[in-house]
Amino acid sequence: MRIALFTETYLPQINGVVTHVKTLKDGLERLGHEVMVVTADSSTSRHYLQGDVLYCPATRLKRLYNYCAALPISNTRLRYIRRFNPDVIHIHTEFGVGISGVVAAKILHKPLVYTLHTMYDEYIYYIVPNSMVWATTKFSHRYIKFIANRAQALTGPSEKCTRYFESVGITGRPVHVVPNAVELDTFNPQNANPEKTAQIRRELGYSPEDMVICFVGRLGKEKSVDVLLEAWAENIRPEERIRLLVIGGGPFYEPYRELAQKLGIQEMVTFTGAVPHDQLPPYYAACDAYATASLSDTCSISMLEGMATGLPVFQRKDPINADQVRDGVNGFNFESGRQLADQLRAFRAMDPAEKEALRASVIQSVRESGAERLAGCLVEIYQNVLAGKR
Repeated sequence: MRIALFTETYLPQINGVVTHVKTLKDGLERLGHEVMVVTADSSTSRHYLQGDVLYCPATRLKRLYNYCAALPISNTRLRYIRRFNPDVIHIHTEFGVGISGVVAAKILHKPLVYTLHTMYDEYIYYIVPNSMVWATTKFSHRYIKFIANRAQALTGPSEKCTRYFESVGITGRPVHVVPNAVELDTFNPQNANPEKTAQIRRELGYSPEDMVICFVGRLGKEKSVDVLLEAWAENIRPEERIRLLVIGGGPFYEPYRELAQKLGIQEMVTFTGAVPHDQLPPYYAACDAYATASLSDTCSISMLEGMATGLPVFQRKDPINADQVRDGVNGFNFESGRQLADQLRAFRAMDPAEKEALRASVIQSVRESGAERLAGCLVEIYQNVLAGKR
């Protein structure tokens, strides 16, 4: 098959959607399919094809994570897509590039698959004042419904996407839950460089006695890093040597640092700023566990990367994503800062054999989360929509 993947962001930018699309592209190609990625580029004033990626001129949205957005209509873009002649068009964005995928599917009579990656209700505060949040949320629901009604198949990385589609008025249609994939070889702990890992711990000021718990991601309000900071401030003492490592940049990088200072926990918390994705493996390897309090993630790729490295996940309890972290299998769910602190102490008190068994169980839990598995799930969906289209 020939598949066109539409995404507003792509390499060299790094975020969850980029990682998902790149992993899907790699998996599809390993299975023998041909892929073209259509994406936006704010540094160009013309469309250009670089390898199998079509870059479209775009505008940078400074208030929305500096993402790029392209105009939705372009005859030049359509000519490139027509020349590629995809069997299926698969959109991963709701902005200009995504709408151009909807338009191309209609004009070229191709089946359309739509993957929802983002719960937009959590992000509206970035672009409008509080007084307009309600009206903008209502409009965004109508907008998502408009796109979804034009797709022959809907997918999302977790059950949250199903609930979100229902909330915007999409009922009576199946939503295929296809969990995110992770680059298993890249984050395999056996491939970690012990010297590089030790160097990172030294540079971050950690001693062998420190137990390091990391969070990795773009720092926005919806990531709820403040919940972790407050848990450390209220329930963990510096002499316990349980450290929190926050890896990532974003609009709340400075506010979170300021909050850590206000809470007086600078000794226990370290902020690295943004780290290039290809440099992340030794950072994960330098840690003992992963923690997240976010209730907005649909299936965090950063969390999966940590798990592929063998890090148990301490996740704030999220009933809709209850199957992601199973207590004692690949991590633990917490409902309060006190419970999180107790779980961390219990984890630290495990003997080496128990910890090694837990790490092995964590790695096993993501063993089937590779690129081929992701691609295989979507190929089945593609085949179904093609059969329906015919």
